[in-house]
Amino acid sequence: MSYKQPEGFISYCKEWETKIGAFTEFRPETETAAVPGGAAPAALRLSSKEEARLSSEALASIAGLPFAVKDNIAVRDFSLSCGSKLLADLRSPYTATAVLKLQALGAAVIGKTNLDEFGMGSSTDNSGIQKTNNPWDENRVPGGSSGGSAAAVAAGLVPFALGSDTGGSVRQPAAFCGVVGLKPTYGAVSRYGLVAYASSLEGIGVLADTTARTRAVFAAIRGRDPLDDTSRETPAGAPPLYGDSQNRRGITRRDSTGIIGVLSAEAVAKAAAGLAALGGQDGAAEAAGAAASAAVLEPEVRRAFDLTRERFAALGYKLTDVEMPSLKYGVPAYYTIAAAEASANLARFDGVRYGKRPDWAENPDDLVDKTRDAGFGDEVKLRILLGTFVLRSGFQDRYYLRAQRIRAGIRAGFEALLGGPDYADAPAMDAILLPVFPTRAFDRGPSSLSSFAQKAADLYTCCANLAGLPAVSFPASVEGGLPVGVQLLGRAFSEGPLLDMVEAYEAAHPFPHPPGYKAFWEVNQ
Repeated sequence: MSYKQPEGFISYCKEWETKIGAFTEFRPETETAAVPGGAAPAALRLSSKEEARLSSEALASIAGLPFAVKDNIAVRDFSLSCGSKLLADLRSPYTATAVLKLQALGAAVIGKTNLDEFGMGSSTDNSGIQKTNNPWDENRVPGGSSGGSAAAVAAGLVPFALGSDTGGSVRQPAAFCGVVGLKPTYGAVSRYGLVAYASSLEGIGVLADTTARTRAVFAAIRGRDPLDDTSRETPAGAPPLYGDSQNRRGITRRDSTGIIGVLSAEAVAKAAAGLAALGGQDGAAEAAGAAASAAVLEPEVRRAFDLTRERFAALGYKLTDVEMPSLKYGVPAYYTIAAAEASANLARFDGVRYGKRPDWAENPDDLVDKTRDAGFGDEVKLRILLGTFVLRSGFQDRYYLRAQRIRAGIRAGFEALLGGPDYADAPAMDAILLPVFPTRAFDRGPSSLSSFAQKAADLYTCCANLAGLPAVSFPASVEGGLPVGVQLLGRAFSEGPLLDMVEAYEAAHPFPHPPGYKAFWEVNQ
């Protein structure tokens, strides 16, 4: 099936794109879904069972439709800038596995979306290519780092888009723009074709206009890939992605009661206080205090979170407060590990193997220095320096290895509540309800969040990446004219039950759209 443009689509796209700047490369006139270079390899095609399921419940959510791809995911003959001046002229010679699978079903890539450089940021303002605006308010950021993908879906330019999530980079922009954002279990989706930033944390995720479409896209792109050794099939004991159509409440416990753990206001306060307490060492009290302040939920976000809790209770779920003592360690552990891996992964961008070269250099060392100085932005340079520092001899035990031990503790804490990946035991609860970000989409004026505050605010998203667990962000309500998202975090490979819960919420409380939005695609469930 080939993608055909709906009437009025081109003019609609151009009007919106002028306002929000979601794409680094945009081809809305595309009308073919043919995979460049031929059909998807047999090893990447869906199994007959998967195809049967898609054809009956979800193929219409994908086939013949356009989609967008974050510009750090490879699509042959499209740009692969990673939001960096260093790679602004790079054209990809191949296509990522996840993209190939969607193209094999008849979906068409019509553009690459803007992002924070190499995925490092929470606003997309760190892009070295252009600025992207939030469709709900052009003076506000769309979130990051997958801000371009979220903005494109929210504005109705595409029904779904691919992004990448390293510490919340799919869920946070989804919350800011009012769309669904799924971060799958680590390894559930092939990372082949995703430009590496922090390899043990990141993965390809889905942003879409509805829960049903999110599920369909994930169903198409998941699975073991021989080109990615970190990818794996869903274990035999895991719940199905598509459950019984008569019971879509997302229940995974053997007693058939749906229980959602809720991070209570007291737990949020303790986590913030814990961040402040971390400043007792090394004279970091001022920074820790600032981090604690950044983690406090603004009133509109708190109101939306409480409303979500009430609505899930009204839908018949049992809710129970949970505390997560390790939550306060999530941000420092995450940024230590992410920076360390970034310093290694980005070493290839030296002007010799990859990267735009300077016009002249005295010697190879000068070539590398000039390439990185001109090509990398400040945020990327900062994280590379931090990563190099924590990996230095004498500092690994103090920082990097300690962060890895904290990571193991965070994973164990989640498994105690949700159950382990082997599905040997019934869990205490089916999901945990968390905020996504302490604020709604912030502006670029004097009241904007500082770079440090944005990092501290990753408190609620980065732990899912540290533990390798699935999480889905969805619009809870609109507060003060802006969408507020919340997230559900679940057991490894429990994407199906999580999406069931969100789908039940969406059926009772349809998701909002920004003024001027027009729907060009329907979802056939």
